[in-house]
Amino acid sequence: MENKANIRFLGAAREVTGSKFLIETPERQLLIDCGLFQGLKELRLLNWQDLPIGVSKIDVVLLTHGHLDHVGYLPRLVKQGFKGKIIGTSPTLAIAEIILKDSAKIHEEDAKKANEEEYTKHNPAKPFYSLLEAELTIKQFEAANENQWIHLSDHISYRFQYNGHILGATFIELDIFEKRFVFSGDIGRQHDYLLDPPKQPEWADVLVLESTYGNKLHPEEYLEETLTQTIMETFNKKGTLVIPSFAVERLQTLMYILWKLYQKNKIPNIPMVIDSPMGNNVLNLFKQFPDWHKLSTKDFKAMCHQFRIIQSYKETWEVIDDNRPKIIIAGSGMVTGGRVLTYLQQLIDNPATTILLVGYQAEGTRGRQLLEGVHEIRFYGKYYPVKAQVKNIESLSAHADQAEIIEWLGKIKNIPEQVYLVHGEASSLDALRLKIKQTFGWTTCIPKLNDSFEVVP
Repeated sequence: MENKANIRFLGAAREVTGSKFLIETPERQLLIDCGLFQGLKELRLLNWQDLPIGVSKIDVVLLTHGHLDHVGYLPRLVKQGFKGKIIGTSPTLAIAEIILKDSAKIHEEDAKKANEEEYTKHNPAKPFYSLLEAELTIKQFEAANENQWIHLSDHISYRFQYNGHILGATFIELDIFEKRFVFSGDIGRQHDYLLDPPKQPEWADVLVLESTYGNKLHPEEYLEETLTQTIMETFNKKGTLVIPSFAVERLQTLMYILWKLYQKNKIPNIPMVIDSPMGNNVLNLFKQFPDWHKLSTKDFKAMCHQFRIIQSYKETWEVIDDNRPKIIIAGSGMVTGGRVLTYLQQLIDNPATTILLVGYQAEGTRGRQLLEGVHEIRFYGKYYPVKAQVKNIESLSAHADQAEIIEWLGKIKNIPEQVYLVHGEASSLDALRLKIKQTFGWTTCIPKLNDSFEVVP
C-alpha cells in the first residue's frame, strides 16, 4: 500500500464560504469542515447538490470552528450517508449545535412562509434540512481537547490549536505519513476585546490558508468614537440604530463595547436591545466556557444587565412599536435572514433609521448590497426602498487582516512544500499570494472548486 494522501477542495475554493476539504489516504478519509455556501445564488444552488464523492466512505469530520460556512452542510452530509464522528472542541460543538438547530428552524419557517404567501418557484418549497435532521446530525458529535494529539490510525494523528476568531475556534494540525498538514480555519485577531491572540503553527509541509482579508489591513478606526457619534446622531434624530450582527462573537463583542461606552458616560441611557435567539444561546456558552475568553463572570453579568434580551417574536413587535430612540442588535450579520429582516421591513424606509454593518459582507448578500448603496432591497418576496442611512465599521472583524495572517505564518520554521490559499475573493487571494512570495519566498496555489492534489512522502 502506497503511503500517499490526496487533498480535494470541495468548497471555499476561490470563494469565501462553503469550507470543505477532503483528505483521502489508504488508512482513513477525513473531511475538514463541512460548511454552507453563502452569497451569490449560483453558489447557494451548489448547496442543494450532493457532494461528488463517496460520502459513506468518509471516516471522520474535523471542525475548525462552529460558523455556518464551516458546519452548515453537516445535516446534508449525514443525509447522503455519512455515519462517522464529527469532532471539534467542546465550544465548537456547542456553537455548531446552536447554529444547526437555528438554521433548521429558519429553513422550515422560510419554506412555510414561501408556501403560504406563494412567492416560491417550487411547489411546494422545502426546507434545506429539517430540525429533526439537524438533531440526528448532532448525535454524531464528539468533543476533543485543544492542544492534544489524538491518533486516528497507525500513521494519522490530529491536534486542535487555539486560534482566536470565535469561542472554541482552532486551526488543525494533521500528521499523515510523517507529513504535517495545517488547516488554518479562520484566523483571529491579535488584539481582540474578548479573546486571546491565536496560537501559531511551527511546522507545515502542506498548508491550507484562509485569505478572507488577504488584500486588506483593517483600518485603525477610532471605534469607540465612531460608535459614540453614530449613537448620538440616532438619539438626536429620535431614530433607530439597527446593527445586523453575527450571533457568535460579534454580538457579544458589540454588547461589551456598548456597555463600556455607557459605563464611561459616552452614550446616554438609550434602550439597547438584543434580538437574536441564537445569540442568546451563545451568550450562555460564555458562562459555560470561561477558559475560552477574557471576560470575568462579574463583567459578564453586568454587561447582560444593560440590555433587553428579547425572548419571543411578540417582544420583537413591542420593540418596533416603541417610538423611543433605540439600538437594536439582531441576526443575521450579512442580512441573509433572521430577526433583522423583521426590523428592516418596518424601518428601512425611514430616514431616521441608521443601519450599521459591522462585519464581512459576502458577495451576493443583502449586506453587500446595502454596503454598495442600493436604492431598494428585496426580502420576503418584495422590494423595499432604502431610505435609512447605511454605515460600516470594518475594524470589528473577527478575521485576521493581511498583516496578521503574515504574522501568524511567522513561526513556521520550514518551507512548506505546498501552500493552498482558500476562503477569499479573487483580489484577496492574489494579493496574499504576492505578499507571501515577497515575505517568505513561498510558492502558493489557488485551487478551483473540486481540484485535487496528491501529497507523497
